[in-house]
Amino acid sequence: MLFMTSSSVAGQGRPRASEFVFARLRYDSGDWDYNPKVAANVLNSVLEYTSIRVFPEEVVIAAGSDDLLAFPFLFMTGHKLVRFSSKERDQLKRFVEHGGLLFSDDCNHDVNGLYARSFEEEMRIVFGDRGALPKLPNSHPVYRSFFKFDAGPPQTSHELNGWGDELVHDYLRGVETRGRLGVLYSNKDYGCEWDYDWRNKRFQREDNTKFAVNVVVYTMTA
Repeated sequence: MLFMTSSSVAGQGRPRASEFVFARLRYDSGDWDYNPKVAANVLNSVLEYTSIRVFPEEVVIAAGSDDLLAFPFLFMTGHKLVRFSSKERDQLKRFVEHGGLLFSDDCNHDVNGLYARSFEEEMRIVFGDRGALPKLPNSHPVYRSFFKFDAGPPQTSHELNGWGDELVHDYLRGVETRGRLGVLYSNKDYGCEWDYDWRNKRFQREDNTKFAVNVVVYTMTA
């Protein structure tokens, strides 16, 4: 896990412009670093299924960083409070308006938990009326950018968790700017679904990271 600063990246050096970078958003109010194996697993799938070049390590970037616009994609997750400063809100709005995609995944997989309530409030502050996060139709290009998901977002095992709530979300939500998705918001807990060593995919009947590939391809081509 690398931390981006204004001057350098440790370890592998700076990513090339042609490489997909899995950048994780660091925010001070919550558990932003939950599900630490997601990046390696997703990057492996991008390499396995596509010809997109990838930067081999996760990069962590602060929400208020001046380097935010250097990345086309940000992954954000957690269970707890989401609260941004004024500068962070401004930077995230600039990121989206300059063509970036923020993928925010609620690890609580609910519609009324702390992460959900506070993230949705932040989006309304940042984007105004657009921050209402309308549901994406099943015909949205993100569901067919590589693999086809005719029924919309794939279900996760964490939604059917055996705890009695059995709450399955058959939709994702988002913010679009000039016809392009800038915020993709999930209550489906994809982070926990994808948080395993990439070598373990061989034990699965169906690779559950295929939708992550769609998100990456959409990010790099839309």
